[in-house]
Amino acid sequence: MTTPDPTFASLEGFILDSIPLARAMGIHIPGCDGERLVMTAPLQPNINDKGCAFGGSLASLMTLACWALVEANLRSRGDDCDLFVADSSIRYLDPVWDDLRAESTLAEGGSWKTFFRTLKARGRARADLACIVPGTGDKPAATLSARFVAKRRA
Repeated sequence: MTTPDPTFASLEGFILDSIPLARAMGIHIPGCDGERLVMTAPLQPNINDKGCAFGGSLASLMTLACWALVEANLRSRGDDCDLFVADSSIRYLDPVWDDLRAESTLAEGGSWKTFFRTLKARGRARADLACIVPGTGDKPAATLSARFVAKRRA
C-alpha cells in the first residue's frame, strides 16, 4: 500500500501532535490510499499483564484508524469538519502477541460519493467503517464496527 497524497502522509504528524494517547502508543500510518488505511503500534507500550496486547490499546488503535481514514478523505477534499465517533462495537477474538496492526475501510455498502454528497447538502454526514486487527490465517484477532459523524465547521 502506498501513500500517494501528501495529505495522507501529513495526517500521522497531526495525530501524534494532537492526541497524546496516540503518541504514547507509538502509532504509525504506513499506508493510506483513501479506501483503506493501515495503522500500526509497537507491542511494548501497549502490553498487558499477560504479555499480549492490552484490549484498550486495540480499541484505541482501531477507533483511531477509522477516524484517520475519514479525516484523511475530508482533508484530501479540503473539507473543514469536526469528526466524531458516534458509536462502535468491538469483538476480541484472539490475543495479539506481536506488534499491533489495524486496517480500516468503509463498511460494506458504504460510499465516499454518498458521504460527500450528503456533507455538501446538509453540512453533516455519517460514515460506517469497519476495522480488523489481522490474526492467524484468515481469522482476525479483533474487529470494530463504528459510525463516524462529520460536521462542517461554521
